[in-house]
Amino acid sequence: MFGLYLHIPFCEKKCSYCDFYSLESTQHIDAFVETLLTEIDLRGVVRATRVDDDRATRGVAPTATSVFFGGGTPSLLSPDAMQRIVTQLRDRYTIAPDAEWTMECNPGTVTPERLAAYRASGINRLSFGVQSFTASELVFLDRIHGAAEAVAAMSMARAAGFDNVNMDLMFAVPGQTMETLAYNLERMLILAPDHISAYSLIYEHGTPLFARLKKGLVTPTSEDIDAAMYALVIKTLTDAGYEQYEVSNFARPGKRCIHNLTYWHGENYLAFGPSAHGYIGSTRYWNHRSLTAWTAKVHTGELPEANRESLNRHEELIELLFLTLRADGIPRESIYELYGVDLRSVLQPDLSYWVDAGFIIDDDATLRLTGEGYRVCDELTIKVIHAVGDVHSDLTPSETRA
Repeated sequence: MFGLYLHIPFCEKKCSYCDFYSLESTQHIDAFVETLLTEIDLRGVVRATRVDDDRATRGVAPTATSVFFGGGTPSLLSPDAMQRIVTQLRDRYTIAPDAEWTMECNPGTVTPERLAAYRASGINRLSFGVQSFTASELVFLDRIHGAAEAVAAMSMARAAGFDNVNMDLMFAVPGQTMETLAYNLERMLILAPDHISAYSLIYEHGTPLFARLKKGLVTPTSEDIDAAMYALVIKTLTDAGYEQYEVSNFARPGKRCIHNLTYWHGENYLAFGPSAHGYIGSTRYWNHRSLTAWTAKVHTGELPEANRESLNRHEELIELLFLTLRADGIPRESIYELYGVDLRSVLQPDLSYWVDAGFIIDDDATLRLTGEGYRVCDELTIKVIHAVGDVHSDLTPSETRA
């Protein structure tokens, strides 16, 4: 897997809980698109050089299996702008014919005409930030849409030919009860999205919501109720036929998000736009978290990176364990082949207890969490990392991976 991520940093209104880089203004969108096209061109030149070197040594050229437009609100881009970006990406990168092309959308910003045009440009997966069907919760979260618009957005998406649609759901919202959460789940299931991402509300540092929390203006949901709500989400969605394949993600069979799996499997991805993070070989880079600084760098013909870091073998291993355990399972044989760690041996006697307790399934391929295991994922992850860290201390730089 190899992914391309594009960050579109514009919103009509920024949600109080969101810590992603975005601007409550659309006046610079046209200039942003021109700069984004230039960055795509710049990274294409750099990547082509690295790919040529890689072909000579490994005989493998990366083909993008997913493209993801995140934000911000990518659905604020006009269809013409989206078509230009898609065309530029296809010109500069090898993209699989069956690649997943995802665009995040706010239900309050779409129309039948725009969705049909996005579909015609090549977008084949939508992700709607629904969050709730309860009016008071949507107001608290500063969403610009209502429940009716979420319903209409799904109807428009299906009519436009989208057969792969995600909906985001948020729980543990202050004032939310088990009953209102069950109502939100019921309303969402009626719409039959192909994928559901369900998140507990997090109070991120630097957000307006966090500031309100520190001032005592918000009472967070208790840990016990949060846990009970998460259990309700898991049971309701799995009973409805969705596969849980990550802590917060549920999919119909065959509808797992390829782009997310690229992240969770520790695979490579390029990223474009202000604040975007990419990962190539063993090196992670991140662009300037400022539209002004990002634009200035690109206009001088430089990659707009604020910084980059290279992971050593130990850091690579720990990150891979963390990501894959939270997703669809740690690949035991790959861990042994790449890092020389026999997980079945290293994790005893805890592993036997986790299996007997119904937290982990140890099959021929993976160590993967059950529904009960996802509920205690943080605790299990810490124990796995500590156990492996005690026996794996090879801190030599890793070989670059394509």
